[in-house]
Amino acid sequence: MPDLSSLPITKRPFKLQARRLGISEGVLLSSLKAYKKNGLIRRFGAILDHQKCGLKANALVVWKVKQKKLDSAGKLMAKIPEVSHCYSRRSYTFWPYNLYTMLHASTSADIWRVVREIAGKIKPDAYKVLFTLKEFKKTRSILR
Repeated sequence: MPDLSSLPITKRPFKLQARRLGISEGVLLSSLKAYKKNGLIRRFGAILDHQKCGLKANALVVWKVKQKKLDSAGKLMAKIPEVSHCYSRRSYTFWPYNLYTMLHASTSADIWRVVREIAGKIKPDAYKVLFTLKEFKKTRSILR
C-alpha cells in the first residue's frame, strides 16, 4: 500500500498513487472503500495550512443559541465557506455558549463581516469572538 499520508493537491489525488502501484485508479478506490467498510480505515482527512493559503485571521466564535434553533443554526453555519468547524457543546451558567464555529479569513475585518452575517441570520442571544493569537501545535493525528 502506498503512503497516502501526503496526497498531491489535485482534483484526483489517488490517481498518481494508483499509477505508482501499477493499478488503475478505480481498483485503488475500490480497495480503499473495502478497507473502510472492513474497519481497516476509519476516514480520510485533510489538514489545510490556512496561513499558506492567505487566511491570516482566525477566530473561534461561541454562540448562545436557543435549543430549538440549534440544529438549523448549525446547518446554516456549516455551509459558510469561512467556517471550518461547527459543533454544539453543553452550556453552563458561567459559560452560556452552546454553538461553536472556527472561522478563517484573510483579515480580522473579514472575520467580523462573516460574524455579522451569521448573527443576522441566526439571531443568537449572545456571542463572543475569540481571535487566535498564536498557534502552538499543528500535527496530523495518527491512530495506531
